[in-house]
Order: sequence, then C-alpha cells, then structure tokens
Amino acid sequence: MPAPETAKINKVKVELLRPGPAHNQLLSPLTPYIALCGEDGPVTVNIPFEHQQLLMRLGRLRYKTTIDPAKDDQRQSEIWDIGNAIGNVLAQIPALLSELGRAGCVSGSLVHLNLVISALELGMIPFEAAIAIDGFPGSGSPLFLQMRSPVTITREIRRGNPIGMKWDRKPRILFAYAAPGGLYVPAQAHLQALREAIEPWVKIKDEDAVAERLAEVKKLLTVLPDASIEKIRKECGANEYSHVHILAHGDTFLNAGVQRYGVALCNEIDSSQKDVADGERLAIALTSRDSSGSTRYRPTVVTLATCDSGNIENVLTPGGSIAHELNAAGIPWVIASQFPLWMKASAIAAEVLYTGLLNGNDPRWVLYDLRQRLRTDSPGTHDWASIVTYATVPPDFETQVNVFRDRQTRGKINIKFDRIDELTGVNGELANLQNNRLTEKQKIEIDALCISIRADLKKWRDEFRKISTPKEKAERLGVSAASEKRIGIAYGLLGIKNKSLEAYTFSKDIYLEAMETEPNNYWVMTQYLSMLAILNFLDTSKRIDLVKEYGWSWIAARQIAQWDSLHATGEAKVYALATLAELYLLAPNFTVIPKLKLKENKAEFIRCCKEMRELIEPGSFAKFSTKRQFNRYKTYWSNTVWDDLAQEAVKILSS
Repeated sequence: MPAPETAKINKVKVELLRPGPAHNQLLSPLTPYIALCGEDGPVTVNIPFEHQQLLMRLGRLRYKTTIDPAKDDQRQSEIWDIGNAIGNVLAQIPALLSELGRAGCVSGSLVHLNLVISALELGMIPFEAAIAIDGFPGSGSPLFLQMRSPVTITREIRRGNPIGMKWDRKPRILFAYAAPGGLYVPAQAHLQALREAIEPWVKIKDEDAVAERLAEVKKLLTVLPDASIEKIRKECGANEYSHVHILAHGDTFLNAGVQRYGVALCNEIDSSQKDVADGERLAIALTSRDSSGSTRYRPTVVTLATCDSGNIENVLTPGGSIAHELNAAGIPWVIASQFPLWMKASAIAAEVLYTGLLNGNDPRWVLYDLRQRLRTDSPGTHDWASIVTYATVPPDFETQVNVFRDRQTRGKINIKFDRIDELTGVNGELANLQNNRLTEKQKIEIDALCISIRADLKKWRDEFRKISTPKEKAERLGVSAASEKRIGIAYGLLGIKNKSLEAYTFSKDIYLEAMETEPNNYWVMTQYLSMLAILNFLDTSKRIDLVKEYGWSWIAARQIAQWDSLHATGEAKVYALATLAELYLLAPNFTVIPKLKLKENKAEFIRCCKEMRELIEPGSFAKFSTKRQFNRYKTYWSNTVWDDLAQEAVKILSS
C-alpha cells in the first residue's frame, strides 16, 4: 500500500434524510428514511432498531469495571451483532455498493465514506462498527478495519452554507485537562504524546538550555490544567489555536428534565468541584468572537478525549452530542468517542492523531490508521469503533492538505538547518571557520542532522514527483537542491572537503532536474549555473569550459529574468532582480566580457541591488535570503572573479 500522504482518496457521499425537525423522533423499523448516494436516485431505507431496544444494546457496549474486556463475551457478541445489523442497513443502498467497489478498485487508494445526517436518532447509531456484508470490501470483517480496500468514515451535519475552513494554518495546540472531585485523567501520557508530536518543529537547543527550550515548546503547545469553561474561553479569546485537545471525564446532566452527556470540567470558583458543560457552552468558549459578533478565532480541529463525547443520549430536545454541537457551531473537524474509552486507548489516540496531523498527513488516512492501532494495541476492546468524527471536507481539501504538508516538511527541515547554522555560526557576517571550536560531539550532531535532512528531502521529492504539477515539482526540487547546497557549506566549514563537494554536486544535479521539469524557471536555471561555477573552481580535477558548454544557458536565463523584472511587482520583482544580479555576478564565468564591458556589467549589477534595496521591506525574508546568498559568494566561495561584486551587494543590502 502506498504511503498515506501519496495515495489517492476517493470520496463517497451518503445522505440520510427524513421529514420533520432533527429532534423529537424515535427510531422505529416503520420509519422510512431517504438515502442519496452517487448519481442514483433516492432509495428508501429502514433502520431495524426500536428506540428502546437500541438504547439497551448500546448500554451493553459500556465496559464493566469488574470484567476484563478481553473476557466480556456478552459485550464482544453485542458489538458484532450490532455491526452486522448496521452493515445490512448500508446494504439497502445499492449505489453505495457500486460506489465502494468502483472507488476501491484503485490499488492502495483510500475510500472516504462521508455520512451526512441531521436526524438526532440516526446520530445514535454506531455506524463506525459496521460489518461488511457480501459484496462489500472485506466481507465478514469490520468495514472500517479491513485492509483489502481501506475505508474510513466521517459524519457531517447537513447545512445550507458550508463551513469556511483553512487547513493550512501555523499549528498551535491548546491542551486543556480537568480532573475535579478527585477524578483521575492520564494527563502526563497525553502531554508526552503531544510533546513528541511537536518535537520536529521545536527549535533545537543545547541540553542544558532548559529555559530556552521550554520557551520554544510554549510557542507550539499551551497546557491548561484544571480547565474550566471560563479558562478555556479566556485562553481561546486571547490566543489563536489551530488544534484544541481536551482531556476530561464524560458525565451526565439534566436539561429541562432530560438527561444528556457533557464534559466534566472544573468549577471556575472551586477547581475541586465539577462543572458538567454541554456542547453548546463548550462551543461558545472555543469560538472567540469580537465586538461585532464575528468569529475572531476558531480551531480547525478539536479532539475530545472524553467518554461519551460523541454519544447522543436523548433525542427529545434540540441539541446532539458534544461533537455534534461543536461541528454545528462551525468547528470543521471534531474527533470524539461515542462510547466509554479506555485511558490507554485515549493516549494512543492522542499520539496517532497529532503525530499524523502535524506531519501533514490527510486526516482521513490518520483516522484509518487510528482504528488499526486501537484494534492492535487495545485488544479485547471495541475502542476502534468508539472513535466518531464530524468533519467538513471542502472540494479543495486535498490541495489544502498538500500545502500544509509542504509547510510542515519545510518547517522541520529549517529547524535542523537552524541548529546547524547555530553551531557553525553560518548566519553571522563571517562564519566561525575555526573547526577546533566545535567539539567532536557537535560535529557528530551536525553530521546526523545532515543525514536526517536528506532523508526528509528524499521522501518529499519522491512524494511530489508523483502528485504535483511541473511548477510545484520544480519549486520543491529547487528547495531540495538549495538544502544540499547548505549541507555542502556545513561540511566545508567542518573541513570535510569530499562530503562538501559531494553535496554541491548533488545540488547541481537536482537543480538540473528542476530546470528540465520547468525549462522557463530562471531561478533554478541561475542556481544550476551557480553550482557549475562553484564546482569548477572548488574541484579542479573536473574543470570544464563553462563559456563553451553553458554560455547560451546564461544568456537565456538573463533574458527571461530581465523580462520578468520589468513586469513583476512586489516581492516577485525583488526575487527577479536578485536573480538578475546573481547572473551579472556570474557573467565572467559564462561569457567573454571585453574589458570595456566589465564596467557596464558591474553597473547593471549595482543597479539591480539598489533597486532591490528600495523595494525590500526591512526585516523581510527576501532581504535576509538575498543578502545571505551574496554573503556566501564572499565568504564560502571566495573567488577573485566575483569577490568585489559580492562585497558590494552585501554593502548595499546592509545600508
């Protein structure tokens, strides 16, 4: 099976409808529901449960504390029987069978079953426990566990206007937990899972720099102990969180005489006392609003490590489960538990969910992986069927996920390079070239970081070669080549010449692949020429005639960059001018310039640098990266051919 981040996801939508309001209707085999799926017409579906009968059967799925779950035969039999009944319900939809078969015929793809329901009584049914009947993938086994044709399921509330969602957000997690009244929650296990999940994006510090490292962790993860509704509201109002993870016990409360499930948070005045909050109160606390009533901050993902947070106990009054209410309030992804969940399983869920999500994997693959892990690591339980997800999946969702994965991949690579740069002093005006200032341990650390970066880059290149457009491929190949260039600099500062030349050569080869992928990309063309020139004087054993072999490439790159610099605006114009200036710096290597023309070449170079300086915003990355590139020519690749121009560029951009 392909890696989850590269495999195709086929979406199958099933909508179950009935007339009347969402609440105040009991389940009955006599009630007809309308099912819509694919291009087929609507079909009538009957649910084979009397309401009270389903409540009793669901009650038997609650763990008995005095019985080992692996030895609870009645509960295990019940989950199987109810799963078969649900499988037969799904089998009443002919289009679903054909859609699943068609979607699953692609090897290694994932089928996403999007179940759209609004009737509260349908929300009580544990569709996630469905057993595949004959004709479905993996017949006779749980539909959402079988590996023959992977299927994952999410629920969605039917609504008029779709929820606006931006998946590509800078991750920041709020971990709120509460254990009032002497209750216990595995807060340490969950904190450890979250801490390990964010580790690749935490700036690396020395082991003894505890305070500095803690400050870096707090940029990504906020811990809120003894959480109350008021504390959550204030925290979400003051700071923007992309993910909120809530760990607490589920509990019941009465609303107008009707029992419902809520989350047991701490009382605001006395944290030892319990405050059972319903989904509506929690939704208000999580979605900060400004004075005009518009939502200011809203998490993209809320995970509820809370028993019964996806359980709809009563359908007589409006309002569903906590997860239902949060999704209805506009939170795009809510992952909860529709049954009691073992503490071990909740920690596994936190680990799998946040590791997968922060790595940029598609959450639908993450959910499939989570059920697999719960089935293997939480044996004897039905925790795999307990996970329920209310999700909004817009038409461009896969694009959003790919963009976020791209951001996260670059982010963790940059974290490693920041550490390398810190150890070598490469970000200073002059690098610390004295190798003896680095300990053997630090040299080993740099080498390990370089190996790790290369592994990340290889996975990244392999992934986007399969699914990206030529422009995206060229960009990622260009970034990968630039990373190899930085590795070459690091090894050069360590005095390991063979590894440095190896990295520069690999960088050149990747730039060539990027250039062949998108021939009109003058940036990768320029960087390819740059690496040719650098290798030509660093590795004298392989010196070639650059003017003869690559003169026309230089002319083409300069011409395209000139055209773009005339018409581009803003940051795009800055980068066009930076590339043009670099080409003028490289000019003597690729074209025969008469002495009278040298002044003209230098004048054009200075013009580009000054025009850049006027356009660049102070403190912008464009200024930093451009200045850094010319500083490399002056410091690490010093050569009489370009030393004076490189020094002039750094001087202009520093003023």
